[in-house]
Amino acid sequence: MEFGVMLGLLMDGLMLTTQIFFVTLIGALPLGVVVALCRMSRFKVVSTIAKFYISILRGTPLMLQLMAIMFGPYYLFGLNMGVDWKFWACDIGFILNYAAYFGEIYRSGIQSIPKGQYEAASVLGYTRVQTFMKIILPQVIKRILPAMGNEIITLVKDTSLAFVLGIAEMFSQAKALAAREVSMVPYALAALIYWVVCLVIEFVLNKVEKKLDYYHN
Repeated sequence: MEFGVMLGLLMDGLMLTTQIFFVTLIGALPLGVVVALCRMSRFKVVSTIAKFYISILRGTPLMLQLMAIMFGPYYLFGLNMGVDWKFWACDIGFILNYAAYFGEIYRSGIQSIPKGQYEAASVLGYTRVQTFMKIILPQVIKRILPAMGNEIITLVKDTSLAFVLGIAEMFSQAKALAAREVSMVPYALAALIYWVVCLVIEFVLNKVEKKLDYYHN
């Protein structure tokens, strides 16, 4: 197979990889805030449910979670979810998994802010929502950005787990090409592409971190 054709097939797979990546971020970043707030809730039932959710999602393999969501409706309820369900199962699995990790990162960032800042905001007449959005959140974002960056880069590589659901993302394409050509070249190309994507994301995150330097002090 010509190199150009091989690269083209890998780039087709990269489109699905990119789709999984962005859908996960769009869903997991806001859901992580909800998880963090529930985790810190004064209501024991709410915080206990959040702790259990985080424990399960962080304590079991993502691959197993994807398979449970994919096949669970059929084995538990006899439901045939259709051909497109694998894409929904993939998105749901990734979002739920990463929301648990993001939630703990958010929680650690929020709890690192001195309580005096909440009290000062209250004296100035800020509501709890205004205090969180205008004073706490900007500082939290700055503090958690390195940890969030690590998780985001990990997500790029974790997208390869979608192959267990039969989704032809880039790793699946590389695996099929390697088997067909009896060659390690497709794997090497895929590794190079993953690396370049991670470098781009790291560059963007570094730029964002520098933009937020004015919150450092």
